[in-house]
Amino acid sequence: MANPLQRLLGQTAIYGLPTIVGRLLNFFLVPLYTWKFAETSDYGVLSHLYAYVAFLMVFLTFGMETAFFKFLNDRNDKQETFQNSFLTVLGLNTIFLLVILLFSPSLADAMGYASNVEFIVILGLVVVTDAAAAIPLAKLRAENKAGKFAIIQSASIVTNIVLNLFIMFVLFNPEEPMEAIFFILLANLVASLVKVVGTYKDFLTIRLTYNAQLAKDMIRYSFPLMIGGLAGIANETLDRAIMRPVMEYSGSTSKEALSQLGIYSACYKLSIIVTILLQAYRYAAEPFFFSRAKEENANKLFAKIMNYFVAFLCIVFLGITLNIDTFKYFIPNEDYWVGLDVVPILLLANIFLGIYLNQSVWYKLSDQTRFGAYIAMGGAVLTIAINVIFIPLYGFRASAWATLIVYASQMVASYFLGQKYYPIRYNLRKFFLYLLLGLALFAIAWLSNVNPDRFTWRKFAFQNSLILFYGFVVWFIERPSSTPPKQKETTQRSTE
Repeated sequence: MANPLQRLLGQTAIYGLPTIVGRLLNFFLVPLYTWKFAETSDYGVLSHLYAYVAFLMVFLTFGMETAFFKFLNDRNDKQETFQNSFLTVLGLNTIFLLVILLFSPSLADAMGYASNVEFIVILGLVVVTDAAAAIPLAKLRAENKAGKFAIIQSASIVTNIVLNLFIMFVLFNPEEPMEAIFFILLANLVASLVKVVGTYKDFLTIRLTYNAQLAKDMIRYSFPLMIGGLAGIANETLDRAIMRPVMEYSGSTSKEALSQLGIYSACYKLSIIVTILLQAYRYAAEPFFFSRAKEENANKLFAKIMNYFVAFLCIVFLGITLNIDTFKYFIPNEDYWVGLDVVPILLLANIFLGIYLNQSVWYKLSDQTRFGAYIAMGGAVLTIAINVIFIPLYGFRASAWATLIVYASQMVASYFLGQKYYPIRYNLRKFFLYLLLGLALFAIAWLSNVNPDRFTWRKFAFQNSLILFYGFVVWFIERPSSTPPKQKETTQRSTE
């Protein structure tokens, strides 16, 4: 039997590869967007719209992906479990789409896009299409059809990227930036339809039979996850959703508010590598944890995974922050560089988010998903409070610090609740060692960087040697022992 850690790593690579490649390709669209959208406020419009998409995706999938995995492992009738979760999501999305079509003018006006009602309609179609394909794609993961899953996801991503390149290089009109945004949204819709085409058999063979009791049980399980997911996505994207109205209310013009949003969003993209890795890891980790939960050494395995997880994220943190004077050129328009100082803050925040997501296994496995909702809702309240109070004073930097404070708070809250209700003995000494060593090396590099805007090979070599040193320390601590356990016992006894 394959080593469970190797299997998790392999599944993370297979399931996450399309996500990683897709998000990296989207990352490479940032220089194109910031180059073509000469006004930072125009890029701010695109960022503002996509902030709402994230909320809607969580609501419209309703936590049914996790519920599907949970009930699939507990029930013999796998098809009925799939059928119920799929029909629940389809029904919710049908109602939502009708609301969008009926009230799009009012919604567009409320969001500040009264002259672009089509933005709201297309966004509605995008999220409905993506949500409808979510359960069939989850079914592929449950059936270990990683190849087909990767092909469908990759096809959708490639379609979106190719259409975006065509729009920006062929159709783009500098005099009509809103027209380009319309085409970008349309490209996203076409890419979402690729997922439906890739899973068309599930749509064609769906039976209109519904187990009401099973549906009730699944909804009871998934509802707290959905609430927690909404609160969680609020922590991730609410700053971009409310930055415009908060700044406008405090006296800024619409263009000034969107400009701040554009700068923040462009610099935020430099921190998404951690988010990409978290998404890839989540695809494989969720079914992995459920399948291993009943094993005798499950807690020990989960604790070991956490050690590697924290160390790896810290290496990514150092890799980006210590080379920020190189990464910044991915944003060719220097008007955006004023926001680069938020990148280390956001990267550290995402490390805390990753640790929290890894800890969240305790309330999912113990059927206490309400705690996930409580933690996320507490974070959402804190996010709103910090952003509303401090954005008028400090602009987008307040949003970066809010993200860090909220994710750190959630991580701590989840740890203590988990130790009470589903204890997993994490190695806190290693956790603090890896985290504090990463921060110490970052501080050393920052204090020694007398010319932060100037690239030199000496500085490059020094800063990257710190990363190599960190990796060596982790390897030295985590390296497998050369002496087998039994031999160690014999040696100790003979010594005694």
